[in-house]
Amino acid sequence: MTRGAPGPFHAGEVAAQRRAGTHAVAQRMAGMVRDAMPPQHQDFFAQLPFVVLAARDGGGQPWATLRCGAPGFVRACDARTLAIAAPAVPHEPIAPADLAPGAQAGLLGIELPTRRRNRANGRVLASGAGRLVLGVEQSFGNCPKYIAARLPVPRPAPAGDAPPDDMHGGLDEPARALVRGADTFFIASAAPHGVDASHRGGAPGFARVEEAGRLLVVPDYAGNGLFNTLGNLLVDPRAGLLFIDFAGGGLLYVAAQAEIGWEAGAQRQLRLRVARARRVPGGWPFTSGPAQPSPFLARNTPPIECP
Repeated sequence: MTRGAPGPFHAGEVAAQRRAGTHAVAQRMAGMVRDAMPPQHQDFFAQLPFVVLAARDGGGQPWATLRCGAPGFVRACDARTLAIAAPAVPHEPIAPADLAPGAQAGLLGIELPTRRRNRANGRVLASGAGRLVLGVEQSFGNCPKYIAARLPVPRPAPAGDAPPDDMHGGLDEPARALVRGADTFFIASAAPHGVDASHRGGAPGFARVEEAGRLLVVPDYAGNGLFNTLGNLLVDPRAGLLFIDFAGGGLLYVAAQAEIGWEAGAQRQLRLRVARARRVPGGWPFTSGPAQPSPFLARNTPPIECP
């Protein structure tokens, strides 16, 4: 999204809205995008044990990663400033220089037990060892649909530092198995105006693995019609996916080229061509019991992006 007249949506988002026939609805909803966090969003971020962080690497590839800590590790200094006191995930694909002051970044706060989620996008004001300060330029809420509820409980830190596994051009079998069994993943996308972190969810198997791990296919159904993620991908097709092994504690980062299937009369799909991937053992510092599926899944309604 962008700031200023005639509204908060950039050209890619408007194009996606027009293609899907939701532009008029999106214009009516434009007021939900604020330039400052309301008090409830400030309080919300402060009670989370983790947030999803989206940023670009030095080559412009967007990535979704995590920042984790005891509740209170994220705090609102004021309505336009969020301070994060947490170390980077070891071996994550973005470097400290990618989060230098002035860099664009997006935050998704998601409270898994309650399915609440809110977003804050803006620019880095300050950064350093275990510290990141975000100047908030956009603040808005997201719907709770298709979030699998689970309670993250801190797990003991693993002994030693397990090396990451890098893959190029496709996913190996353990990575494919993680994707096939996922009920949740996060996606980072970008446009010249900023970077977004978003959630995708559904019943396990909603993210399909094709072509021996070289292609991921995800259904995309009409949500609130804003099309933040798809609008970004129309401008820049690079996407960064993050899959979490909630049982084993590993993370799977995937860089992909996205193509949107708009075929008439067919289900809209997001096709993600894998460029490279990285598996980081122990990057998820929590454990949890079985997930509680979203009640929307019981209605046999397909997965929705909101937005």
